[in-house]
Amino acid sequence: MAAVDTTGKSAASATSVVQQGDNIAHALSGAGGGLLAMTLTYPLITLSTRAQVESKRAHSSTYDAVRRIVQREGVSGLYAGLDSALFGISVTNFVYYYWYEWTRAFFERAAIKSSRASSRLTTIESMIAGAIAGSATVLITNPIWVVNTRMTARKSSSDLPSNSKSTRAPSTLATLRSLFKDEGPTALFAGVLPALVLVINPILQYTIFEQLKNALEKRRKVLPRDVFLLGAIGKLLATSITYPYITVKSRMHVASKDGPQDGMLESVRRIVREEGYAGLYKGIGPKVTQSVITAAFLFAFKDALYDLSVQLRRKVPAKLPLK
Repeated sequence: MAAVDTTGKSAASATSVVQQGDNIAHALSGAGGGLLAMTLTYPLITLSTRAQVESKRAHSSTYDAVRRIVQREGVSGLYAGLDSALFGISVTNFVYYYWYEWTRAFFERAAIKSSRASSRLTTIESMIAGAIAGSATVLITNPIWVVNTRMTARKSSSDLPSNSKSTRAPSTLATLRSLFKDEGPTALFAGVLPALVLVINPILQYTIFEQLKNALEKRRKVLPRDVFLLGAIGKLLATSITYPYITVKSRMHVASKDGPQDGMLESVRRIVREEGYAGLYKGIGPKVTQSVITAAFLFAFKDALYDLSVQLRRKVPAKLPLK
């Protein structure tokens, strides 16, 4: 009996190690996919963020916005805050995918123990997994995105006189030091409430993606181009639904200690009162375009990187010397 117990514990331990390695592989591939996708689409993030935080006096087309930024700051202005964004997306995706895969594995084990016909996640289970992963990600990474938003929005049309010349952008560390000095550490958690509400964005995105992928897998093998398209559809629907909260979060990220310190609902009322309902959707064109392209590339890159990590893990044990 003791031998059986020992064998069972060893098997469980081995399974746990394998699952942990798989979770980390998903997390690393998500971080890598996020880095590649964001690098490709970052100028659209800059345009969307500046549109979100500018006042109603700053209406302009996307083309005019690009032209003004390039004239004032050079092409590099389109990449303001890229370093903090890349760090942020790598941490964000690593944390998100790790907790998502951990939760998914938990549900799958529960499904097997209960002898359910399929171990695949149901819609409700996908949403719970997304909520847990998203909440953990927001609480850990919100300070990074506050710094990034400050850097991206540092030169809106209201910040600089029309005859001003471009100046060197402050570094990520300089922006962080300035936040601590001028506003205190609590400024790093500005907008955390709408960010938690926005956990629904990846929940919607990944739930739509998983369910569409599961439906397609029943008919045929899912190809990389399918993953690209399904990722784009999921993100398009999720971002379109949650965009007003994205605008509110950006406004709260750039609100200084001397400006109005509105809560989430008051921020929504203020925007509607001063700019109309259209104010909640400022910059939605570049944002939806960026989000859809980024999500499509992210899912495609993530799957490719994960497959590569699986191949590498299979090769490593074969090369290890036997003891």
